[in-house]
Amino acid sequence: MARDFAKDFYNSKAWRDCAKAYKASRFGICERCKKPNGRIVHHKVYLNEENINDATMALNWDNLELVCIDCHNREHFQKYSGVIEGFRFDENGQMVPV
Repeated sequence: MARDFAKDFYNSKAWRDCAKAYKASRFGICERCKKPNGRIVHHKVYLNEENINDATMALNWDNLELVCIDCHNREHFQKYSGVIEGFRFDENGQMVPV
């Protein structure tokens, strides 16, 4: 879920249009694991309160990648998680067996 400062951006037409076009350009393929389950358009350089209104960061395709839920969860949660091998987070953030 988006942090409070980012909610308006992620609900904006500009972001929705950008993310939809980027996802289509990658044919739904996760750019990390190469499986056909890419669902999340991820910012390589994380957005923060200082750069979220900078279109060269927030809407620039060079700062985006299409990832699946598993790859996205690894990016954001693995270093903080007690998840063990053989488990993953589902789309609701719940830990489930692989």
